Amino acid sequence: MKKIGLLAIYLCLSILQAFSQAIQWTEVHPGVWKGVAGKPENFDLLKASGAKPNATALDKVGSASFPLQQADIKFELQDGKTFLSFPLELEEQLYGFGLNFQTVHQRAKVLELHVDHYGGKDNGRTHAPVPFYMSSKGYGVFINSARYIKVWAGTSLRKDSPIFPAEPVDRTAGKNWQSRNTSDAIEILVPAEGVEFYVFAGPKPLQVMQRYNLFNGGGYLPPRWGLGFTQRVKTKFTDAEVKEEVQAFQDKGYPLDFVGLEPGWQSWAYPGSFTWDKGRYPNPQAFVKEMLDKGIRLNLWINPYVSPKASFYKEIRPLTGSHTVWRGAVPDFNLPEARKIFFNQLKQDQIDIGVSGYKIDEVDGYDYHLWPDIAKFPSGVSAEQMRQTYGLMVQRYTSDLFKERNQRTFGLVRASNGGGTSFPYVIYNDYYNHEDFITALINSGFSGVLWTPEVRASKTGEEWLRRFQSNVFSPMAMINAWSSGTKPWTYPDVAEKVKEFSLLRMKMMPYWYTTFAKYHFEGIPPFRAMNLEEGFQQEVKKEVAAANINLEENPYAEATSKEIKDQYMAGDYLLVAPMFTGQISRKVVLPKGRWYDFYTGDFVGDGKVITVTPGLDKIPVFVKDGGIIPMMPAKLHAPKLNEKVDLEIRFYGEKPASFMLYDDDGETFNYEKGAFSWREIKVEKLKNGIFKGSISAPEKGKPNTIGKVKITVMTKK
Repeated sequence: MKKIGLLAIYLCLSILQAFSQAIQWTEVHPGVWKGVAGKPENFDLLKASGAKPNATALDKVGSASFPLQQADIKFELQDGKTFLSFPLELEEQLYGFGLNFQTVHQRAKVLELHVDHYGGKDNGRTHAPVPFYMSSKGYGVFINSARYIKVWAGTSLRKDSPIFPAEPVDRTAGKNWQSRNTSDAIEILVPAEGVEFYVFAGPKPLQVMQRYNLFNGGGYLPPRWGLGFTQRVKTKFTDAEVKEEVQAFQDKGYPLDFVGLEPGWQSWAYPGSFTWDKGRYPNPQAFVKEMLDKGIRLNLWINPYVSPKASFYKEIRPLTGSHTVWRGAVPDFNLPEARKIFFNQLKQDQIDIGVSGYKIDEVDGYDYHLWPDIAKFPSGVSAEQMRQTYGLMVQRYTSDLFKERNQRTFGLVRASNGGGTSFPYVIYNDYYNHEDFITALINSGFSGVLWTPEVRASKTGEEWLRRFQSNVFSPMAMINAWSSGTKPWTYPDVAEKVKEFSLLRMKMMPYWYTTFAKYHFEGIPPFRAMNLEEGFQQEVKKEVAAANINLEENPYAEATSKEIKDQYMAGDYLLVAPMFTGQISRKVVLPKGRWYDFYTGDFVGDGKVITVTPGLDKIPVFVKDGGIIPMMPAKLHAPKLNEKVDLEIRFYGEKPASFMLYDDDGETFNYEKGAFSWREIKVEKLKNGIFKGSISAPEKGKPNTIGKVKITVMTKK
């Protein structure tokens, strides 16, 4: 009887353990499922960001079946840590896991997703280590945890795996020996006693990203001026020097919409006082007004660490962490009182006098700059969780200041994470590799963040122009001259071409504005990898032959699969293929369908690899068949609130086409109350072979910033 009783207890405990380690599933939106494993923590990425799903838009994406077998998703709780396992097929490729700079393919990676300054390796330590991945099979997974998350992305093979080889391969004699495992699982470790996670269906890869972005509130719709051109001036510039630089842009005919003031605008920086330096800016209110009257917005550099010199230091000090950053107090933004003190200072000293945005620096790393993991914060949120979310929180609460004024903003930040899709910030850093900047731009589309391949300085005019060209085809066209003082015209041999491309950025504003509207309303990333484009087929063969591998240098080296990391889609119709310094020609992989040269309208190919030799004066850009690119006249400033502009509608290709052009007042949040419209542009081919274009009439009672419309058929006959 005793043995039977013990057996019964053992069975009961086994059943309870199995039950406790079962995943609880709920479909929270069409095609989006929440899984709950164990006891998730109260503080997570979605709570820190305040992200709210756009339920209406998610409904429009449509329903879909669960993309995996739920039984194949497994959870274990060991030593107070949560282990998750997701199935992985042999030919499946993975994308995402944050803002990576050197690789698009993430299969066979071991990562620790940890907010940090990017250190030159794709190891998970980056500015936005978003714990989201997308599969080539058409689904995505998001881990909603504010912890440092470890990922084995198909690198570990269990001995009980169905694909464990029956016969091992002897390295000495065998030809197919590999140093890395071919795994059938993605394994994830979360250092907590439970976690909430989400599975996103496709079935198309782009639909996965739509669902993920809309689940996080949809992308931000910048003001029109945010899509213009920005110049960040030298750190110690005075108001007189800023005015002189603004006038130089005007006199030389270069567009300019907002100017970034670096640390010297403050009376004390590193750590900050968050008040104007009266020597450099004796009358900030008058200065800001003068700039606004000239059509120039001001964006201020900050990092959120409070100097003892700050007027509110004593008041906020009890609401800060145990450790300092550059000897500045670190506000605990989980505390309402800390938020009130800190952000009221920004509101009263800067935003209330007309400052239009912020550049939020140094909320990412390095470890020896930021607080250690042993630091304590008065809210009780751990130092690790604060590290993972601090950039999110500063974005969130500065955004709220502008939202309260019904005023859109657009700025820069050094750290973000899951949940940050809807914030008006573009990520930047101090890393300065042009090729890697483009790879980061591609990867940003897998993570719900924005990235700018900013321009700072160059060794030659060629490098300057090549960097500038790709900068124009990015979320924020910016020169960051905080140290160098570089101007668009600094390199005389390419100054006119730089002007031409900066004006092209302005001409394309209707296209960019609609592209960002689709990011907001439909969740479509404005800049994205070729893998998200229908008709794109990528080689999966091994690129590097074994004969080319130096086994003396690396005895475990292997060939890797080819990945396309130097061309990308910009909006629905444009394929951008940047040129890098020293390149005379390059290859471009065209998806299936007819593609045309952006500048000339010439047909260039259909679903094949082409070689282009564009010359220094052009960045290769191609338009898909039926592409409609709305453009406006070149202006030195973005259109003002409700300002009407004429449009040139460029049409490329042969097949009939339709384009929904977005319109609103360009600056406020009134679109959230219905003050916006989508105007349909149509181009069709008549029986006589002539193309005819039209645009739908403006809606009564809706904003209308469209003047005269001209249709230009770019396709050569």
